[in-house]
Amino acid sequence: MRILYRLGYYLVGLSMGLIIVSFVFSGKKTSCNYGPNARVLADLRKKQVVVPAKVTLHGKHLDSVIFHQILQQASIDFSQSNTRLDSCKIYFIQAVYQNQNLDLEVENCQKTVRVIKLQHP
Repeated sequence: MRILYRLGYYLVGLSMGLIIVSFVFSGKKTSCNYGPNARVLADLRKKQVVVPAKVTLHGKHLDSVIFHQILQQASIDFSQSNTRLDSCKIYFIQAVYQNQNLDLEVENCQKTVRVIKLQHP
């Protein structure tokens, strides 16, 4: 019977701890970006987006709202990216937007993200 009591106390304590942890973290915007792809995409989402007038998507000017929607289903091709630059790193992003494949080339600076090129492969 001693083992059953110990197991009961353990389960009661564990369940109370899980409830407390769920209340602490429920209102916060926490994210776990462990992979390099997720970390870079999260960094790009935080910064101000600068899009030149020559960059268009379906004949319309690409704005920051569409850019953030594109990043939702994007992955970074690190083999084509230039991450060894000192000032602004250049990333090659492959994404799907409205059932079309897109290739983006962006320049990730300290405070801004500048779209260099957008093309349909």
